Amino acid sequence: MMRDTPTEEKDTQPKRKVPRKATAKYLGNVARFYLERYATTEQGLRQYLMRKVNLSAREHNTDPQESIVIIDDLIKKFLALNFLNDERYAEGRSGSLHRKGKSLRAIRQDLKIKGVPEDLISKALDLIEEESSNPDLEAAISYARRRRMGPYRLEKAREERRDRDLAALGRQGFSYAIAERVILAEDIEDLEQEAGIG
Repeated sequence: MMRDTPTEEKDTQPKRKVPRKATAKYLGNVARFYLERYATTEQGLRQYLMRKVNLSAREHNTDPQESIVIIDDLIKKFLALNFLNDERYAEGRSGSLHRKGKSLRAIRQDLKIKGVPEDLISKALDLIEEESSNPDLEAAISYARRRRMGPYRLEKAREERRDRDLAALGRQGFSYAIAERVILAEDIEDLEQEAGIG
């Protein structure tokens, strides 16, 4: 009769990935890889690289302050090569958010969080206002259409969902007047025509 032998417990925990030392070469490679995959701002890239530096400093007991000069040089280099361009980023992101149904107020807040300078935020929002006769109404309609709210909802569910729909548009940064105009609209064609998208 064979005796049961205890099986060796296998280490099921994945091995912890040790952060690499934050050298100029490593940070340059990390920055290039990041910029190839994501659109970002100067501040966004700086924050990303500083996270790498801080992880490295904890692991290798180095001074994070030493890497600040390296990061500054990398950012200057990427600006000169036009890989980093806050103005282009602000225009692209604001347009994308507007098409998704974000209010101008919500777009401003998003760009501010991303580190876009105030003058470039204003410039990007001015472009939206030049292209649209009523940008917030247009965005609110776009959001309501995507979420099937208000006049885009089945008639039998409209009344019971009215307050929730109004609140949802409010959370997107739209004024009560715009939310009410969209959610209570009787005719989709008239609504879209009023926004200049019909």
